[in-house]
Amino acid sequence: MKRSRLNDKLNKSAKHNRLTLISASAGYGKTTLVSDWLACCNRSTAWLSLDEGDNDPARFFQYLFAAWQRMVINEEQIVGQLDIVHCPPLPSIELLIPTLIHKMTAATEDCIVVLDDYHVIQSETIHRAVATLLERMPNHVHVIIISREEPLLPLSRLRARGQITEIRGSDLRFIYSEAAEFLEHTMGLHLSPEETALLETRTEGWIVGMQLAALSIKNNKDAAGLVLSFTGSDRFVIDYLLEEVLRRQPANVQLFLMRTSILDRLCGFLCEAVMHSGDGKPSGQDDSGQTMLEYLERSNLFIVPLDNERRWYRYHHLFADLLRQRLRRHLIATSQNMNQSVAELHLRASEWYENHSFEIEAFHHAVAANHIEHAARLLVGNGMPLLFRGAAAPALTWLDSLSHTQLNGQPALWVLYASALLMIGRVSEVESKLKAAEQVIQLAGKNEANQDLLGHIASIRATIAVSKHEAETIIIESHRALELASLDNLAVRTAATWSLGYAYQLQGDRAAASKAYMDALSSSQKIGHVIITIMSSLGLGMLQECENQLNMAAQTYQFVLKIAGETPLPAVCEVHLGLARICYEWNDLDTALQHVQISVQLAKQLENTDRAVAGEVFLAKLKLAQGDVSGAAATISRTEYVAGQYHFKHQLPHIAEMQVHVWIQQEHVTAAHTWSQKYNLPLSQARVHLAQGDTAAALAIVKAVIRKVEGTELKDERLKVFILLAIVLYAHGEQIKALEAIREALTMAEPHGFIRSFIDEGMWMNKLLGEASAHGIMPYYTAKLLAQFEDTDQIHSFPWNERQLDPLKVLIEPLTARELEVLHLIAQGLSNHEISNQLYIALPTVKGHNRVIFEKLQVKRRTEAVARARQLGLL
Repeated sequence: MKRSRLNDKLNKSAKHNRLTLISASAGYGKTTLVSDWLACCNRSTAWLSLDEGDNDPARFFQYLFAAWQRMVINEEQIVGQLDIVHCPPLPSIELLIPTLIHKMTAATEDCIVVLDDYHVIQSETIHRAVATLLERMPNHVHVIIISREEPLLPLSRLRARGQITEIRGSDLRFIYSEAAEFLEHTMGLHLSPEETALLETRTEGWIVGMQLAALSIKNNKDAAGLVLSFTGSDRFVIDYLLEEVLRRQPANVQLFLMRTSILDRLCGFLCEAVMHSGDGKPSGQDDSGQTMLEYLERSNLFIVPLDNERRWYRYHHLFADLLRQRLRRHLIATSQNMNQSVAELHLRASEWYENHSFEIEAFHHAVAANHIEHAARLLVGNGMPLLFRGAAAPALTWLDSLSHTQLNGQPALWVLYASALLMIGRVSEVESKLKAAEQVIQLAGKNEANQDLLGHIASIRATIAVSKHEAETIIIESHRALELASLDNLAVRTAATWSLGYAYQLQGDRAAASKAYMDALSSSQKIGHVIITIMSSLGLGMLQECENQLNMAAQTYQFVLKIAGETPLPAVCEVHLGLARICYEWNDLDTALQHVQISVQLAKQLENTDRAVAGEVFLAKLKLAQGDVSGAAATISRTEYVAGQYHFKHQLPHIAEMQVHVWIQQEHVTAAHTWSQKYNLPLSQARVHLAQGDTAAALAIVKAVIRKVEGTELKDERLKVFILLAIVLYAHGEQIKALEAIREALTMAEPHGFIRSFIDEGMWMNKLLGEASAHGIMPYYTAKLLAQFEDTDQIHSFPWNERQLDPLKVLIEPLTARELEVLHLIAQGLSNHEISNQLYIALPTVKGHNRVIFEKLQVKRRTEAVARARQLGLL
């Protein structure tokens, strides 16, 4: 049989290819083929049935991630729950795809991802994402796309690579024997061989066409006449057959089908609520909703079960479209107000969803009913606005559709409009919405509700000030929010408490900031304010970093990522930047790079904020650590331009500090000196003096900084200063004091695993740690750091002015005449073999000279030896 051959084709494709494309017109049994095959192939499956609403990228990926998660944790047994995931707004595709691929890679067995009815997808963003997924997903994952149309994917490339199997309508259409078996055994229709052959010919093997024809013919005395009159090529055949199917159903079934067609998903109790006429009984039928759904399934009336328990269903899309058309015709024919009647059905669905705690679905139906008051009430929520619980995107879509008159009717909608815009990063549009709300409130006069709204407005303005690092504005607006918001408005009061914490952090009052963050976190968790839970936890993680508690901070950041979900808010960019800093400090540069790239991509979704610049500054630091000095220079130059163009003053000192590091590496000491003075960066000034060889000036600056941080709680600053102090003392020739300083730094750093803070100081720290180890100073930790030095590709040194360096004082042991001769030939680019021939010495002897030269110059490779020799004036 053909079905067996198709199953073999699917088995082979799943084993060897990335994609199986099943493309044919409606009704060719595409979904049934895959469903039956999956039932026998014993592979884990994530199935996503798509509809028009899934063109929203946020919704598409929410359902895709949910489908994958159900497959992983086997939640199919959970009875009565909708297959809907409530997540914050959608981040960039560059973030989503690596996240999904990471989850796929973590799977331990072969998996199938099915995208059913993919033809409804028109979004270019989703097409690009799926194409990227096909390109990068692991080999043990196979994708099946079921579509009525050719999907807008790079199929030609997949064909050229032999990575796709295609099943078309010609593969799916029934031949005579399959048509005969289907009509007799599945549909219970007994036709003569001639009638079967004619029906198969007229339908051209179209499965649903035969199913519809069989439903029309069944129990009709003139079956032969209907077969003869049926024409598969007639463009009205679908409408004709569906009309025949519906007309032959009892009146109560027809009414049930039409009224419940407004639902994307159906369960018995929901259907009963929609059918309810208001008199306490379901309207037009005596059976329960579940009984009716089971009848429809038994009758093959185009209903698809969504779970194994047969509790949730959906209608075949084509059938649902027809039912909605029939509903409109029925209402017109019965002289009913069509819009009003359909709206009433949506409102019944909305009320049922709301009563069963599916507020987002309730909101969707209230919007479909065009019932502004009901939708607004759901959006405002009972003390917790719906947009704070994962509905920012649909809320914003609805609010965008409202007129100014409608928004003015309920000033709370203006405020929520501003809040939703702020959540998804459209910061520039927020203030106009707040001013519109204030105008309406001013005209309405003072009352308790309007005063509460003014408190919410102040809280939003405080949050905008947070993005600009304006501590005074944050404090003013936050206190105003706490003064105006009602005591019951815990959402606004919690947000204001969090924003105060950030203001205290900006002012350096870490204790006050920590208390505010803890209060906001406790309150947000009690009331379910996920966004403030995220932001206050983020603030605590940043403070833990400042306390040098890297392990604790990393755990806090991971907690934030967990509660943020698979499609996090753009503000979570700060979490990834924090993890990038920690991974960098632990010398896990690859992971640090992954986090900073995600951070920058998320930050670019935020308008008028410097978060992307902050990520780029760190990226420059990472490139410098990897030895890519030119790349670091280009990156920091770009960030300087962007910060200047958009007036990101808060980032200028950080940019200047990184720029000084780059210029020192490039030996542009004069420029580095100018910038360190311009931005009053004492530690950078000390580094410039070191680069100039003026160790006394460097030591004076560092000691002045030490006096400022001693006795404070600035543990992160104290560690930085003591590490630099140890280097300066060592360079200044005060070895004993240098060892005392490095002991202090190691004592502070060891419990938290600091590595890069030491490695980044280059060869002089390498030598100092060696002496510390020789003196028995924290031998385990110093051995660990020295081992990290050995694994580091490049060990940077300060490019001190060569005219002020005395090779006899700097070198452990001076080079011999022969070693200098070999060094000059190395600088000319000669190979070891060429040096051997020119000096008439054996090749092993040349290699021995190289080894000794490298040891004396304290380098590891030829290029470093030449650069170091030039610094010392040896070349």
